Amino acid sequence: MPRIYLASQSPRRRELLAQIGVDYSVLSVDVDETPLPGESPHAYVERLARDKAGAGWARVGADGALALPVLGADTAVVVDGEILGKPNDAAAGRAMLARLSGRAHEVVTGVCLCGERGPAAAVSCTRVWFRALSTADIDAYWASGEPCDKAGAYGIQGLGAVLVERIEGSYSGVVGLPLFETAALLRSYAIDPLGNG
Repeated sequence: MPRIYLASQSPRRRELLAQIGVDYSVLSVDVDETPLPGESPHAYVERLARDKAGAGWARVGADGALALPVLGADTAVVVDGEILGKPNDAAAGRAMLARLSGRAHEVVTGVCLCGERGPAAAVSCTRVWFRALSTADIDAYWASGEPCDKAGAYGIQGLGAVLVERIEGSYSGVVGLPLFETAALLRSYAIDPLGNG
């Protein structure tokens, strides 16, 4: 039986919740992901996580479904203060990878749990260092198809791992759901992945 709803279609977030043994049902939500003028990346991902969880919670109430908390999350790849979204085409994807090559960037993920106790949110920030990439590296990685639907044009949990020299912070946050912060939010709703309480 599910303990929460997940307001995300991301298979990676589903896998991470399953990793910590949290049963869930997926809710489909539609949220405008356009950054607000002057909005910082941290504020952006927290707002979207709150909006997704809030939209899911509103649906639960309207549909008369089991009143379980709703988990929302959003991840952004940030370089030089700019949010890199999903590439629109091959040229954009290759340009993103070239921009990340041989340097550090940030991956920020907001997570929010919304339910009868109100919303509770957290933001995880991880620094990721890419090795220097040749044009051949970029072309080969793009040709794999993996970067097409990923923020920043890479996925650390897949082939993109060979591009990453090191990280400082949360690996699961880079994948899309920071498990330390998520577990803390779940415990605030008396849902403990370790089974305490």
